[in-house]
Amino acid sequence: MIEPDWPTPPGVEAASTERTGGVSVGPYASLNLGDHVGDRPAHVLANRGALVRALGLPSEPCWLEQVHGMRVLDLDREAPGAADGAVSSTPGQVCAILTADCLPVLLAAREGGRVGAAHAGWRGLLAGVLPAAVACMGVSPESIMAWLGPAIGPASYEVGADVRGAFVATDPAAERYFVPGRPGHWYADLYGLARASLMAAGVAAVYGGGHCTYAEPGRFFSHRRQAPCGRMATLIWLAA
Repeated sequence: MIEPDWPTPPGVEAASTERTGGVSVGPYASLNLGDHVGDRPAHVLANRGALVRALGLPSEPCWLEQVHGMRVLDLDREAPGAADGAVSSTPGQVCAILTADCLPVLLAAREGGRVGAAHAGWRGLLAGVLPAAVACMGVSPESIMAWLGPAIGPASYEVGADVRGAFVATDPAAERYFVPGRPGHWYADLYGLARASLMAAGVAAVYGGGHCTYAEPGRFFSHRRQAPCGRMATLIWLAA
């Protein structure tokens, strides 16, 4: 497990899993928490139970059907479903994001009482999932802090010119987060793009980043490195 290093107020709990410590085998070895990637359902169920016990979670995480969009659910009044983010003010309700290269982003209000999580791959970042999550928090953006969980790093994430072009067309300053690779391809910095998106939404306190799921096979699943593969979880909740 990774314990986020950020100055959250008392009562805010968070964690991000690594790939070890479960019962799954093959490309899903071993702590696969995704139930949509072809792993045996019994293994996923056992892994999720182990996660709840290891973290002492107050409830089963609210697993989303992630679709690479910008919809964010307020779990205080909406049931988990197709979305790429969730927020909550309910103690004991666990917001969870599954990833294997995409960027998980956690949000917390400085004064406590409100937390959230978002799934930010390039499509979600381009669509605006982070500003949507910040807005759904329902507090002043200046009072929100964010933590960036493990994602594919800028030295490993090669994308086509169409992806770079889409970002630059939306914001010319995004050009700085793309480095030329082989002809017609670029290396994209998801962490940099996410920080810029959060800053534009008014969130200045951003922590974390720096891991590379692709380059650390002993610690993380990576869809770009091996597909199919398992999924890690990044979670946040208010103590019950």
